[in-house]
Amino acid sequence: MEPKTVSTKQQRIAELARIHPEVSFTSLVYHIDIRWLYEAYQRTRKDGAVGVDEQTAEEYAEDLGNNLKSLLERAKSGRYVAPPVRRVHIPKDSTGKELRPIGIPTFEDKVLQRAVQMLLEPLYEQDFLNCSYGFRPGRSAHDALEALWKQAMDIGGGWIIDLDIRKFFDTMDHTHLRNILKSRVCDGVLIRLIGKWLNAGVMESGNLSYPERGTPQGGVMTLFTQKAILNLNNNFH
Repeated sequence: MEPKTVSTKQQRIAELARIHPEVSFTSLVYHIDIRWLYEAYQRTRKDGAVGVDEQTAEEYAEDLGNNLKSLLERAKSGRYVAPPVRRVHIPKDSTGKELRPIGIPTFEDKVLQRAVQMLLEPLYEQDFLNCSYGFRPGRSAHDALEALWKQAMDIGGGWIIDLDIRKFFDTMDHTHLRNILKSRVCDGVLIRLIGKWLNAGVMESGNLSYPERGTPQGGVMTLFTQKAILNLNNNFH
């Protein structure tokens, strides 16, 4: 299967988004086909922790063709059921005194999330400010530091503020997130899929809960929505 086909579609999405900065796109999900899902599978980490179904990447690959066909049909027909994420806690810093909650999706869910992220990223990349670096392709923390150093040198110094909003993503309002999404995406299938991920629930120590706020950190789409919030929030009205 040729990833170039996926790349060509992404370039077209980017071109349309750039030409029409005020348009909310209604037809995006038709781009996702078997080739697209296969490329999403290729880009999904195979050594990550398992989700609530305990299925490994190797087990999923044993019948990959049929699994991807089934996933495509369920995603487009609306029959896809987003499984809850498995929550674990990892140290937030080197001291280990504070823990960060991480949500681990199932492997199949990771593949579908990657497919949707591949669809939305070329669109939103046209809207993000040039000065933003968080979770963006081709940009790293080193690039951000270099840009910061250059600007500081250009103005001859100044104040630099390191600001962190405590538990921001843990308390993110779902309505605000949906409004940011709908400013550029009105594809019903995508809107429903993302809504399913937001409402999928969290499994921790055998207990299932359904938080009304926040996005579990760890999944591909979580990283993408966090990126969109960080890069678009200041311009959203």
